[in-house]
Amino acid sequence: MPEPVETTTPEGVDYGWVMQVTFVVTILVGAPIVAVLSLNADLPSWGARAEFAIRVGAPIWFLTALAVFTYAKRNRT
Repeated sequence: MPEPVETTTPEGVDYGWVMQVTFVVTILVGAPIVAVLSLNADLPSWGARAEFAIRVGAPIWFLTALAVFTYAKRNRT
């Protein structure tokens, strides 16, 4: 069996866990929010759709990341 390349013992917040949970929660919660908000928006082209998804999705991702980090800081340390 090969030796592990690298091992870590995170002190404090496990940032890998925070990134993974942020990714999954943003897809599970954020994608439906963006879809619902897009129902009333005029999106005539693919460029307009992509711009809308970025403008609405970025704050959702940021707030999700802050919430997950706060949870990890309080409950994982």
